[in-house]
Amino acid sequence: MAPGAVLGAGRPVVAFGEPEGYDERGRGRTLGGRVRVGPRTAAATACVVLGLGLIGGAVTGSWLTGDSGKGGAAGTFAAVGSMWHSIPVDQLFPPTVEGRGAGPGGADRTWTRVAVAPDSGCQDAFDPLLRKALAPVGCARLLRATYTDATQSYVTTVGLLFTKADATAMGSLAARFKAEGLDRRTDLMPRPYAAEDTVAAAFGDKQRASWTISVLTDAPVVVYAVSGWADGRTVDAPQPAGDAMQSGATTAPAQAGLGHEAQGLADRIERGFRKTVGSATEKPS
Repeated sequence: MAPGAVLGAGRPVVAFGEPEGYDERGRGRTLGGRVRVGPRTAAATACVVLGLGLIGGAVTGSWLTGDSGKGGAAGTFAAVGSMWHSIPVDQLFPPTVEGRGAGPGGADRTWTRVAVAPDSGCQDAFDPLLRKALAPVGCARLLRATYTDATQSYVTTVGLLFTKADATAMGSLAARFKAEGLDRRTDLMPRPYAAEDTVAAAFGDKQRASWTISVLTDAPVVVYAVSGWADGRTVDAPQPAGDAMQSGATTAPAQAGLGHEAQGLADRIERGFRKTVGSATEKPS
């Protein structure tokens, strides 16, 4: 999967590689010829589908609610960890994301996608210490997109890191991030994706203003976002989104609502991803 896109006069154009089951535009394609199925085979298949439907429903319920219960954890990991290559880019990173109540004071937000990053792995996507902190879970695939707000004043890169880890390793990483406050350290930040000929062209490391990192424990995925001003101004003191969103916060990122930009977009990309995976794993009863 090698996504890439830029903002044009209309909807961004996205070019993908050829993931299994989809063409370069994310449309379904036939993987083989039709196979004739006899009555006995059809009956057996129906039984298998029914059984898979019951299992898939249980896994979906666990995934959608964020519950990594023991019974469904293995199935959830198996389903989610291998689905990045078959989900169209517009479902992972929609062209437009609505954020009702996501802004300061409960204001609504709308984000427009300006670019989808080419698949480049994880090597240059994180500060060195963050890359080292994430190393125990590995990097199977990193997908990123950059968005701007309705006024094109802010830009935010959101990422989905698909790891190689099992549930135990993800749980350990999440516990470490929480115990050591790794998601709050300014020397462990995700890097933005700056796309040429877009409002995010000047969005580099020195322009990072606020960020959030979430290590999921019910799937081998790390969700993150980093935000900044679209005019390329540098930021001397970046602030984690959780702090920037606090009532009474007076820093420049907080006053501008950049904590809300990062957290709000990350939350909604994660919700959409959960919904997409849930739909993909559901089976007709």
